[in-house]
This record gives sequence, C-alpha cells and structure tokens, in this order.
Amino acid sequence: MKNILLHLRIPFSFFLLPIFLFALSQSLHPDTAKAWWVFLILHFLLFPASNAYNSYYDKDEGSIGLLETPPPVSKELFYVAWALDSIALVLGWLFVGKLFALYLLIYGLISKAYSHPLIRLKKYPILSWGIVTIFQGALTYMAVYQAINQLTSFEPLVSQWMPALVCTSNLLAIYPLTQVYQHEEDAKRGDMTMSRLLGIKGTFINACFWLLLSGGGYLGYFGFTLPLLLLVILLFPLLAFFGWWTWKVWQDERNANFKNTMWLNLLASVCLNVFFGILCFL
Repeated sequence: MKNILLHLRIPFSFFLLPIFLFALSQSLHPDTAKAWWVFLILHFLLFPASNAYNSYYDKDEGSIGLLETPPPVSKELFYVAWALDSIALVLGWLFVGKLFALYLLIYGLISKAYSHPLIRLKKYPILSWGIVTIFQGALTYMAVYQAINQLTSFEPLVSQWMPALVCTSNLLAIYPLTQVYQHEEDAKRGDMTMSRLLGIKGTFINACFWLLLSGGGYLGYFGFTLPLLLLVILLFPLLAFFGWWTWKVWQDERNANFKNTMWLNLLASVCLNVFFGILCFL
C-alpha cells in the first residue's frame, strides 16, 4: 500500500495547482461548492491517477517526479489508477457537470495514451510536448473556469483565451525541464522526449523563450497594474534560481539533475500559488 501511495505522487499535484487558482482568481462569482469539488477531483483523483498510469507502464528504476528512488510497481497500482479515474468521473458528473465530466474522460484517455506501450505518445517528442502542455495548461484552465462559473455555453470562455494560453506557455517551458535529468532512463526505453530532442542546453534555451513569452502574456492580460507588480516581486526567487541553475548547467551539464529540477518545480509552484492565491482575494 505504501508503494502505491508513493507512485500516486499526490504532492506532485501541488505543481499543477496554479492553473486551478488562476482560473478561480479570474472568476467574479464562482460557485464555491463546485470549486471545492473541482479542486478535490483534479488534485486528489485525476492527476494522481495519471501519475500512477505513468509509473505502472514506465516501471522507472531511476528518479522520477518527487521520487528519487521509485519503489517497484505492481498490478494493484494499475487497478488503483482505474479506480481513481472512475471515481473522478462519477463525482464530476454528479457534483460538477457534464462538460467537466467530459473533460475528465478526455484527460484520462490522453494520460493513458501517453504511457501505454501500444500508443505511447511519450515516444514522440513534439506531439507529446504539445498535447501534455495543452491538456494540463489551456484545457484544464478552461475546464475549471467553465465548471466553477456554471457556464452553459462556450461564448464566455472566449475572454479567457489569454490566461489559458499563458498556462500552456508556462508548461511549454517547464515540462521539458522536468525531463532533463531523465535522458539516460528514457533512452533505455527508446523514448525520445522533448528534452532529449533539444539536448540539455537546448532545454534551457527553450525554457527561456517560453518564459519570456509567458511574461509578455501576463503583461498583455494584466497591463501595468498592481497584479503585474506583485507577480514580478513574487517570481523573483524563481527567476533568480533559474538563472543560477542555467549558469551552473553551462559550466557542467551534470548540474541538470533531479535535485535542481525538483527545486525549480517547488519554487515555481510556491511563487505562482501565492500569487494566484492573493489574486483570489483582490
């Protein structure tokens, strides 16, 4: 049971919490009950199920997200992943809405296709990079916004295209960085991830490009306002660490390791969660 809980990597959901909080912060009159259900379903059912599928099919021996030495997987992990997905669908349908349940179904299918040996989107670097960042970023933002605002049409979502794309842009930068220490492990399975395709230094150059684009997106959306100033202040620790890490990697590529990657993920999550959490009360 302990191994199963470890492979669910529930704390890893904290890294995706900024997307939920961003959508919540931009909602003028959110349904509080639905917001809680969406939060619980995403971060304690859907995302952990996705982590479990990935662990089950990959059977990693080297470091993966939040697990420096992952324990062996068992068939029970596969059944638990299916159970979590099923519970998420039922709760989403009953307590949130049909459109949100449809999102949960599509997300679950994509997460299976990402790792399953018969499809294994993970083998296709550009395709998997695009699909993961769109589904975890823009689509998740839109699904959360639609659900907690009880929208019955897609027209009100049009106004949210900028923050949705910023979520994807952030992930286009961060996602390959989460793969940068796994090149050897991915090569053993024949997976050409985006980070392997770009190379270690290329992964950092890619991150710089998309983070700059995200900055432009935040500027375009917030303008020169208090939220933008607050964002700049709160992101300073993250940007300082990223700059330091990039410099260290340029000196020695062995610095692109598990420890530094997890520090980047943690800083990014804390800084953005604090920012969007504050926005919810402004």
